[in-house]
Amino acid sequence: MQKLDKLYEGKAKKLYATDDPGVLWVEYMNQATAGNGAKKAQIEGKGSLNNRITSVLFDLLAARGVDSHFVRRISDTEQLVRAMDMYPLEIIMRNTAAGSFAKRYGVEEGTELKQPILEFCYKSDDLGDPFINDDGIVALGLASKEELDEISRQARAVNDALRDIFSKIDVQLVDFKIEEGKTSDGTILLADEITPDTCRLWDLRDGSGQIEHLDKDLFRRDLGNIIPAYEEILDRLEALADAEGVARRVTLA
Repeated sequence: MQKLDKLYEGKAKKLYATDDPGVLWVEYMNQATAGNGAKKAQIEGKGSLNNRITSVLFDLLAARGVDSHFVRRISDTEQLVRAMDMYPLEIIMRNTAAGSFAKRYGVEEGTELKQPILEFCYKSDDLGDPFINDDGIVALGLASKEELDEISRQARAVNDALRDIFSKIDVQLVDFKIEEGKTSDGTILLADEITPDTCRLWDLRDGSGQIEHLDKDLFRRDLGNIIPAYEEILDRLEALADAEGVARRVTLA
């Protein structure tokens, strides 16, 4: 596979074309951001950790019947993915009240929700990724009703699978955001990444009853260094994949 022109550079990743029009080359960067890019830092090793974490998570999800755009990891910081037309939506699943949800409704952070909540935001840096409901998504042509139904079904399936995965490594999956896209043949798939950048993950091994963050809130809230937390998540996930005999899609140069 040959890396060609750069197509896109975001806050955490760069995307390149390849000599296969159906495959993109993704490079994970060391940049950390918060507050829609208002807070930034270069953190050595972050790109490698997120690339490896999202790769093993996509493999664990595949073993549970959840397909994604992931093809394989090709280096510490790079992976290949299927080319997708992305929906301009942030798809958020919440299992526990935290972050903006807790502030919005005046709920104490850590309150268990009676059922998972699915939310959508319109993906636009200029607008600050505003909340949008199902009717707004369809009315603005961001996705059809049928597409939105499938996106919602998949988001709930991803939540069920991730809760199973993280419960087995003694981590509470508080909430997360994902993105989805559509392949050239019209298949809707999970895309982008699943990492401690995009999930709230609380450690259950401490047993103190205090919230122990293993996610980007450490950076977002100035609580400490994210690298040891991300390393801990990677170590536990790789141990789980090994214990379950999950096939790993890795081809290193």
